[in-house]
Amino acid sequence: MTKRQTMTQSLEDYLEAIYLLITEGKTAQVVDVARMLSVRMPSVVRALRELKRLELVVQEPYSSISLTEKGRRVAHQVFDRHRLLRSFLIKLGVSRRIADRDACLMEHILSAETLERIRTYTGAEKQ
Repeated sequence: MTKRQTMTQSLEDYLEAIYLLITEGKTAQVVDVARMLSVRMPSVVRALRELKRLELVVQEPYSSISLTEKGRRVAHQVFDRHRLLRSFLIKLGVSRRIADRDACLMEHILSAETLERIRTYTGAEKQ
């Protein structure tokens, strides 16, 4: 992505939610993403507009949301970071619910070096 095409934490969350819905075999609709992230549908529509501009999703009005190949790659990276951090926190003894919430916060701010060290420390493979 170029300097003008930056992913915010919020956009990563939307992209990850779409990815999870699709990988669970569900249809990713605006209402489903809104429900999953506990946000209003207009917020999802605004995020989709930006994700389309970044060429990460495709969606015709009133139809389901699809990931582009680029979107699938980026979403998978976000989800992989989340899964790694959640697993790490659970190994530390953090409850699954708290680990999931904290992983969601941490996945956006930790450096690639720190994530790689956690991956090495836990013996987790890149997905």
